[in-house]
Amino acid sequence: MTHEPHPAQSTRRSALQLASMAAVLATSFAPFTGAWAQTAPYPNKPVRIIVGFAAGTGPDIVARLLAQKLSEGWGNLGVIVDNKPGAGGLIAASEAARATPDGYTLMLGETGQLSIAPSSYNKLPYDPQKDFAAVSQVVTADFALLVNPQKVPARNVKDFVAWTQQQKGLFLATFGAGTPGHFGAFMFGEAVKLKPEPVHYKSTADALGGLFGGDVQGVFASVGLAAPNVKAGKLIALGTTGGTRSNALPDVPTMKEQGYSGLEFNSWFGIVAPSKTPPDILARLQADVIKAVQSADGKAKLEDAGFRATGTTREEFARVIAADAVTWGKAVAATGFKAD
Repeated sequence: MTHEPHPAQSTRRSALQLASMAAVLATSFAPFTGAWAQTAPYPNKPVRIIVGFAAGTGPDIVARLLAQKLSEGWGNLGVIVDNKPGAGGLIAASEAARATPDGYTLMLGETGQLSIAPSSYNKLPYDPQKDFAAVSQVVTADFALLVNPQKVPARNVKDFVAWTQQQKGLFLATFGAGTPGHFGAFMFGEAVKLKPEPVHYKSTADALGGLFGGDVQGVFASVGLAAPNVKAGKLIALGTTGGTRSNALPDVPTMKEQGYSGLEFNSWFGIVAPSKTPPDILARLQADVIKAVQSADGKAKLEDAGFRATGTTREEFARVIAADAVTWGKAVAATGFKAD
């Protein structure tokens, strides 16, 4: 006599068979799906570049030009410039240092955040050496000493020095305490045997407002920011701080040409990533940033904006950051300045 299985037994057996088949399928496809995940191309979603300064400033201009070129190279995937101004770029740097190290959050770092801050702050909320991996320096930025022609009669550095000696003091605006322009003002005073009083403003617009209003006599501003105001006749550039004349202001002699060889300094902007970003992603980023910066139109746009396009390897950029930490550290020590 044949016994039919009880319906409950049959159901349990079917369930077991299905579970067994599912386990086999999962095991069979696991290597395939794992391999696909590991080889998924980078980038495959929008990339964010954090900038520690407001829209319209030098770092913002560079970040947006770079973002456009990177996006084009990545099939118009999308590169978002995220402005996080405040505290001389420290807010942005702190956020970028804590970001997930997957290549999708980067920072356009600058001299103040990565080379000056370690000396000017007793307690820094990030470590430029340990928390960031250098990717590529994008540009260098020379400075121009700007004056208001309605308030200052001088048209070169020598005459400016002579004029300021007849005033009650030399007041130079800065775009923030602890910035390259701040210590550039100090170095200028050392070179011309004057003691300038730095007047720190919260924004570029405020500093230029002080210059137009006559509250300060001059400011060291990046050539990229200076050029439009100079070309419009609103301000006069007395001299630039590069080793050679700037393409953006070719008629303005360098400080060195005017006899001030010790006043050769600049700042730079470059891409950094959280330190634990995988090496293969860092290598891809380095290659793509260099390609973007050194492309014919990319370089032309950056230089038209008043910057010197570079595009370096990771190792070269890391050496620049470390060397400038020493150079600017000496200036910070000489002033005795501390930001906190």
